[in-house]
Amino acid sequence: MEVARVDEIDGAMLFRPRPHVDERGFFTRTFDADVALAAGLEPEAFVQDSVSRSKRGVVRGMHIRRGEGEAKLVRCSFGAIFDVVVDLRRASPTYRNRVTLVLKGDEQVSLYVPAGCAHGFQALTEPADVSYRIDRPHDPAEDIAIACNDAALGITWPLPVTLLSERDLLAVSLAEAVAALD
Repeated sequence: MEVARVDEIDGAMLFRPRPHVDERGFFTRTFDADVALAAGLEPEAFVQDSVSRSKRGVVRGMHIRRGEGEAKLVRCSFGAIFDVVVDLRRASPTYRNRVTLVLKGDEQVSLYVPAGCAHGFQALTEPADVSYRIDRPHDPAEDIAIACNDAALGITWPLPVTLLSERDLLAVSLAEAVAALD
């Protein structure tokens, strides 16, 4: 597994596995504790695994948590997604930077999103499955949703946004989110 830094977001990394591909399909390791440790992550810190399935055009995000935030490993396990990370850590050298990536199920690349960064994605395929490995138990009281179409984010979603959750429909502006993080 190869680890690459994401220059636009301090501390963000991509974990690129080396799938074994043959006539049956593929096999690959999606997480390796030794590789994570060598990259500076504590493998035991991840306490929750989750998965979402989204229809083409669905946007989930932009999400961030108050308090300690949450770090996560995000991987498109089936289909493809347009993934977005925005650094909202005031002390970060990449504060307010954003990065967009396309993650694909046939590649199984995992993106490490540091705590304090907002994250979201749009499903590019029907369906798109996303697997998350999170370093803290979920506490809904800490959730902040930022409006995915807020001009201050500067995100151009590749497809028309077809569906948002109620939480994302009620999302706040980037300015309100930043104020709530203080």
